[in-house]
Amino acid sequence: MNQRLDQLTEALKKHDLDSMLMTSKANVFYYSGLYAEAHERLIAVYVDTYGRKAIVAPALEMEDIRRTAWQDDIITYFDHEDPWDKIKVWLTSTGELPKQLAIEEDHLNVSRYQNVLNLTQTSDVHHGQNLLNQIRVIKDESELKALQEAARYADFAIETAVHHIQPGKTELEIIAEVEYALKQKGIRDMSFSTLVLSGEKTASPHGTPSTKPIENGDFILMDLGVVYEGYCSDITRTVAVGHVNEEQRTVYETVLEAEKNAIAACDISTPLGNIDDAARSVIDQAGYGDFFTHRIGHGMGIDVHEFPSMSSNNQNPLQAGMTFTIEPGIYQPHVGGVRIEDDIYMTEEGPLVLTQYPKDLKIIS
Repeated sequence: MNQRLDQLTEALKKHDLDSMLMTSKANVFYYSGLYAEAHERLIAVYVDTYGRKAIVAPALEMEDIRRTAWQDDIITYFDHEDPWDKIKVWLTSTGELPKQLAIEEDHLNVSRYQNVLNLTQTSDVHHGQNLLNQIRVIKDESELKALQEAARYADFAIETAVHHIQPGKTELEIIAEVEYALKQKGIRDMSFSTLVLSGEKTASPHGTPSTKPIENGDFILMDLGVVYEGYCSDITRTVAVGHVNEEQRTVYETVLEAEKNAIAACDISTPLGNIDDAARSVIDQAGYGDFFTHRIGHGMGIDVHEFPSMSSNNQNPLQAGMTFTIEPGIYQPHVGGVRIEDDIYMTEEGPLVLTQYPKDLKIIS
C-alpha cells in the first residue's frame, strides 16, 4: 500500500495538485486494503503532498481496517456525527486546509461535492479521475494473480452452467445452480448480476433472465464473473441446445473469428481502437455489421468495468500490464444472438488469455 500511496503522491506533484480525496469502493480498496460496501455512509481515503494520509470510515468498520495493512491516520465517526466535520478538524489540527484538492468526479454526488468545497482554502476542487485511472490501469504481479484466480472461477462457473443446461430448465434455475456451486467454492460475490438468456432473448446483449424454460434449438448466452480477493472476472460463452440451423452456425463462427482476430491484433503500442476495428471488420464482411451494437470490450480489475474503454475511437496505446475484455457479438432481433468474451492480460510478448473455457460451438444434446 505504501508504494501505491507514494506513487499517487508523486503523480499529484506532477499535476500541480496538493491533495486527493478518493471515495469510490475501488480506489479505497486499492490504496488502503479496506474492501467495504459504504452504502449511504462515507468511506474515503485522503492523501496529500505534505505527508498526510488518512482513511475515513464509520466506526463500525474499525475492526476491518485493523486487519488491513493501513498504517496511517484513521478518522472514524458514529452515525450521529458528521464525517465532513471530523475531516476538517483533522486537517486543521495536522496543518492547513489543502489548496489544490482533486476528487473522483465520476463518483462524487452533488451533496458530497458541497461538503468537499468546505475542506479547501480556495473552495475549488479539481478533476482527479484520469490521474487515478492512469495509475490503476497497469496491474502488478499480485493483481495479475488475483485476476487469474477470478478467471479460473469464471471458467468453473461456465462449466457448471453447461452441465445443468437442458430443455425445460429455466434461465433462473441455471443461475441458481451456478451461484450455489460458487458459494460452495468460497466465492462470496459475483462481479455483476449473472446473465443466462435463451432463444430469442439472446438478441438482447444485457437482457433480463426469467423463468423462461429452455427449448431445443435455443442458443444459451451466459455472461458472468466473480470477485476474488477484490478483483473481477468477466466471461461470456454461447452454447446451443439440441441442434442448430445453418444461420445459427454461421453467426457463431463469425463471432468466434471476430474474437480471434481481435485478440491477434493485441500488440504493444497498438491504438486500442484498432482492436475494435479488427473484430468489427470480420462481422461487417460477413454482413452482420448492423447487429454488433457495442464496443469490443472494457478495462477490468477491481471494477468489472474500468478504464480504458475499448471503443473504436480510442487512440490510446495498448500497454503491458493492462487487463481488458474482448467480447464481440451479433444480436438479431426476434432471432437471437451470440457473444464470446475473454479476459486478456497484456504482456510484452503479447496477449495472455486468462479465461480458458473452450470456445468451439458446443451443442448440448
